[in-house]
Amino acid sequence: MLANLRVVLIRPRFPENIGMAARACANMGVERVTLVAPERWDIDKARPPATPQAKTLLSRIRIAATPAEALADAALVIGATARSGGWRREMLDPEHAAHALALACAEGENAALVFGPEDRGLSNEEIALCHRLVRIPAAAGSASLNLAQAVLLMLYECRKACGGRHAPEEARPKSRRASQEEQERLFQHVRELLLRIDFVHGDNPDYFLMPVRRFLGRAGLRRHEYDMLMGICRQLRAMLLKN
Repeated sequence: MLANLRVVLIRPRFPENIGMAARACANMGVERVTLVAPERWDIDKARPPATPQAKTLLSRIRIAATPAEALADAALVIGATARSGGWRREMLDPEHAAHALALACAEGENAALVFGPEDRGLSNEEIALCHRLVRIPAAAGSASLNLAQAVLLMLYECRKACGGRHAPEEARPKSRRASQEEQERLFQHVRELLLRIDFVHGDNPDYFLMPVRRFLGRAGLRRHEYDMLMGICRQLRAMLLKN
């Protein structure tokens, strides 16, 4: 059931951490890993920390230039962060995040679990591409986990959430979930409309529109619902342009 789950490492700094993260993926049965603009990718340095199974996974790693490229086809994107406040609100715990990822995979959808660089974590721009956020509870003053540890912990929860069962075909929705790329397109249309009617204004509209972005991410829109909302946006835009 985790065949559709992809681990995305954004700007990882050390090949050794990538190797250990790949080992965690192999341990938990996740075979898809994408690196986004790695700082110093060297597969020879990544191999020693990996098991033989993970070495095979390393050879199939995908490299993406941008987070948007890496996440475009994902119906559910959950980003891991150690910080809270500001852009980082309404965070899930690992168990509930894993349940959401397992459900998406059970429905045959692509899902992505995203981790930022070891020293800084995900930026606000990268957080904005995530539908939900997860925070791993840790002791005060020691909230930042090693990258591979965080990957292993989250994938362990995902494996538990799957329970070794496959969703029956008749239980799967007939309409697929809207992808991250489609949800981002819808959000940009909603953003434009809200700015046009002066619902949102100021120097940082994206910050104040974060609740809207999070709402769309939580909604788990199906493709037919996406088409409907896009149609409404187009009609409203046409009416506004006439006035």
